Amino acid sequence: MARNKKYFIIYKPYKVLTQFTDEAGNPGLGSVYELPKDVYAVGRLDLDSEGLLVLTNDKSLNHQLLNPKQAHKRTYWVEVEGAPTEESLRSFRNGLTINVKGDYRTLPCEVKVIEPQDIPDRTPPVNVKKHPVRSWLEVSLVEGKNRQVRKMTAKIGHPTLRLVRVGIEDLKLFPLKPGGITQISEKAIYKKLKLN
Repeated sequence: MARNKKYFIIYKPYKVLTQFTDEAGNPGLGSVYELPKDVYAVGRLDLDSEGLLVLTNDKSLNHQLLNPKQAHKRTYWVEVEGAPTEESLRSFRNGLTINVKGDYRTLPCEVKVIEPQDIPDRTPPVNVKKHPVRSWLEVSLVEGKNRQVRKMTAKIGHPTLRLVRVGIEDLKLFPLKPGGITQISEKAIYKKLKLN
């Protein structure tokens, strides 16, 4: 008997773990969402990161989306300290050497300065007194090494203050708000994620 496949997209809030159980004083997804017991997160977002996360019980989708050979584009809005120059953004685009279990050269990616529209406030907000000059970048890449975007912005001298995943291929985060959830059909999610 075929299992009933389920697909959800959520806006994971800041300081919520990608796992379902609470740990070390931080809430897990199970404290924020009421979900069927057989679904799990596809991939992860760090505790300090926010945004789009897919939850499903479909092992095929999980395998395809996490397979590095598939090279799915992930898009982030990243608030950084300071104002990056075009020269530093060019080096970011061309690839940087960061530490991921030793030196690792990142693949070429897309990055541009943006003025994000209607992004929800974070709780707690970024400390604007401590970081008076800030910029937002839109970063799109096809790899997902541990804390890669944060390591890349730090490498060009602009540490990440806030990181929100806003898209995976054509699957978009908005109009969800932090803590928001929506169910999506198998046909729609496969099409938006460009999966077979």
